Amino acid sequence: MEKERRTVAVVGNPTSDKGKAGETYTHVHAMLLEAGNEHGFEVVDLTGENYGDSLQKVRDAIDDLDYVIVVGGDGMVSLGVNALGHSGKPLGIVAIGSGNDFARSMGLPIDRVQIAVEGIIGAIVRGSHIEVDMGHVTSLASAVRQDAHVNPEQAENLHESVSHEANAQEDQPDSMKVDKYYAGMLSCGMDASVNNRANHSRLPNGTLRYFAALMTELTRLKPYGYHLRAVLEDGSVDERDVLSPLLTVANSRYVGGGIFMSPQSQLDDGLLDVIWLEGMPSLAQCITAVANAYNGKILDQPIFHTQRVKSIEISHYAEGAEPPALMADGEYVGQLPVKVTAQEHSLQVLVPPAVAEYHGMEKSYEGESR
Repeated sequence: MEKERRTVAVVGNPTSDKGKAGETYTHVHAMLLEAGNEHGFEVVDLTGENYGDSLQKVRDAIDDLDYVIVVGGDGMVSLGVNALGHSGKPLGIVAIGSGNDFARSMGLPIDRVQIAVEGIIGAIVRGSHIEVDMGHVTSLASAVRQDAHVNPEQAENLHESVSHEANAQEDQPDSMKVDKYYAGMLSCGMDASVNNRANHSRLPNGTLRYFAALMTELTRLKPYGYHLRAVLEDGSVDERDVLSPLLTVANSRYVGGGIFMSPQSQLDDGLLDVIWLEGMPSLAQCITAVANAYNGKILDQPIFHTQRVKSIEISHYAEGAEPPALMADGEYVGQLPVKVTAQEHSLQVLVPPAVAEYHGMEKSYEGESR
């Protein structure tokens, strides 16, 4: 009996890498077509007019697809995650964006198109993939934010942040209910502002964009107010009020184009890592944090606090400033209040056999160390 022909969808984003991705996408598409002819799979292009159009095209075709390959940065990973989560259909990533933080956490090639595509083709042919967790962000019941309640500063940030998805949302009512998945980190404070500023930077290098944005936002720190209600790893509940310029809910390890923000995070443990600061940092503490941003030691300072959770509810604590718009995987998410839940082993990612073996060895080593 002849083996059923598989279908591989490929989705690109011409805005990734400041307009350079269109040419790269054409090259990736051609490589996949050639491999499809050799190995017996069909390649379809589902790139839409914008993010929302591409996302809908993939969702509409999902039952007829076997794999989806995204070409771009973390924003395209966001598209893949929100299209494929819980579907059992593997996601392939050709990382050529400005951040590429999820690909970095996965150990996938970054800005090495030939190697990335060859690895994806090998993974398709050999059936090599790993299962990872996602975070799921939803509005708290009866707590959907209205545009009219957003202060002028947030409204400006919101306008900039949603420009990428404006066409997809123009028919929605003013109340924007949050219901999104993410693979990397949910940013709820200055970390979200850094992400938004980097997205609109004209600097040529991705890491430089994020570093410059970080330096700017460090001069504008505010004690944002958060009320947190977390379900911990052991099932107990922890509830607290926090004043912090930063709040991150991490599934993966990297953010901001390579900042090693959450070295303890594991992609397949069914948990999320919440990170915040206990109050406003001093200048010396800021300098130390920046110096350790890329070496995995940023959390060594006592001012940083972390908590491993199965889920967490986040709302505004009135004693602090109102937090900015939320960002995840380089994309606008929405406004507080929200609930964030770990979704264990809910996403399949295509990886070369060597990468799959690396993740298995790392997991085994960490299990022995605990």
